[in-house]
Amino acid sequence: MNEDIQFILDSTKEAMDNAIKHLEKQFVNIRAGKASPAMLGSVMVDYYGSQTPLNQVANVNTPDGRTITVQPWEKSMLQEIERGIMLANLGFNPMNNGETIIINVPPLTEERRRDLVKQAKTEAEDAKIGVRSARKDANNDIKKLSDVSEDLQKNGEIDVQEITDRYVKKIDDLLAVKEKEIMTV
Repeated sequence: MNEDIQFILDSTKEAMDNAIKHLEKQFVNIRAGKASPAMLGSVMVDYYGSQTPLNQVANVNTPDGRTITVQPWEKSMLQEIERGIMLANLGFNPMNNGETIIINVPPLTEERRRDLVKQAKTEAEDAKIGVRSARKDANNDIKKLSDVSEDLQKNGEIDVQEITDRYVKKIDDLLAVKEKEIMTV
């Protein structure tokens, strides 16, 4: 195999790996009924004038499957953390007991589960678009190689398609697992 084609294949795999990593991050944000510190991953707090991720100003824990506790490192941050959680618009109602913030994670309704599955499918489709885009770029790069025979170019395109198929299957598998996780009561 030509080293130019090998380089293109390697960079294509890297781009497709990034699409998968992004999808996995997005899936963590789609809650599946169980409380998890990752649910508050998008919460930003006004920390002395600058927007700071919640996990940099407080400990976030899950004492059980239905509760998230937020223990600020500075008591003066309680109101700001509470406001940050409300502004993040996650559908949670934080309760401040003067020392910690307690969030009860409500069980998901059937309708909400279906909405979350739709959201997961949308994220999976976005990941597939990223994979297909990487395939298109790779095929275009292979076609631009002037010092490579047509046979090698065709073989390179076949290799790119095989890689693409593997990554699309990986995305489908991740989606199936997430869908099962969401729909399991």
